[in-house]
Amino acid sequence: MTADPARTVLAAPADYARLCAPGQRMLTDAGLSVTLNPHDRPLTPEELLELAPRISAAVVGVERWDAELIAAAPHLRILAKQGVGLDNIDLDAAARHGVEVVNVPGGNANAVAEFAVGLMIAAMRGLVTSAESVRAGQWSRITGPELSGATVGIAGFGTIGRLVARRLSGFDVRLIAWDPYPDEEAARALGVELVSLDALVSGADVLSLHVPLLPETRHFVNADLLARMKPGSYLVNTARGGLVDEDALVDALSSGRLRGAALDVFAAEPLPVDHPLRTLPGVVATGHVGAESHEAYAAISVANATSIIAALTGPAASRKELS
Repeated sequence: MTADPARTVLAAPADYARLCAPGQRMLTDAGLSVTLNPHDRPLTPEELLELAPRISAAVVGVERWDAELIAAAPHLRILAKQGVGLDNIDLDAAARHGVEVVNVPGGNANAVAEFAVGLMIAAMRGLVTSAESVRAGQWSRITGPELSGATVGIAGFGTIGRLVARRLSGFDVRLIAWDPYPDEEAARALGVELVSLDALVSGADVLSLHVPLLPETRHFVNADLLARMKPGSYLVNTARGGLVDEDALVDALSSGRLRGAALDVFAAEPLPVDHPLRTLPGVVATGHVGAESHEAYAAISVANATSIIAALTGPAASRKELS
């Protein structure tokens, strides 16, 4: 029997069934049909267009929901992003077609904050290089600075930035932060000194990025900002790859201006195989996995399912069916 499009949810992320079981159970318990991505990769635009007429909701991963795709889904009522960033959804097109768009701003915040702290230590102490040495049958002794006693600068003092500060509170570091709309009460509670952007950049031994990617923040870290960073400092990015001018960063690392960088996100993903950030000494590069924790996926899946169930089975849905 063909599933009713008005009660069918597309779970677009390839790993939805494995990582989002709590949310999937909620959807099926609510009487909704879940169509899973059968591949171990994102769905192609052609595959999405084929599925679009037969769904009323979708859990959105990294695939792009543009105006053409949204227009091809006449039953679509809600797009629920598996995470925070909505840059792969045409929000104007969704609004024109009456499609609700939701995300889960805090669902992966703890996972990203923990990962950022881990990257700081990995970059400063050469953990990846040491581990690779042992795997290769060698026994390299690598020295690096301790995090204790360092000044950590947090660019963007929102939810994740504040969690990073809290996680670092036991490391005996000096915490400074910049934000265009600073929360002074939160800063005081966490022992964080709010400073200007110039003071943040020039004073930090480790600069951790937690600002959103907007037109005005693209290449937030550019040649000028890198030139103002403390000599021998480290850059950590778990936010968005577009925040960093990667050519300028390669130059700063190659010249020794920066001692190292720990990067989980890049302008182009996957990172091209010939990109210098893959092999440049002092760089720890990971594959956009900062949010990849079991707890984060469980929480996000439940939040997504709650929003979808409300949109498809709640009072508003009933009114829409009658109209």
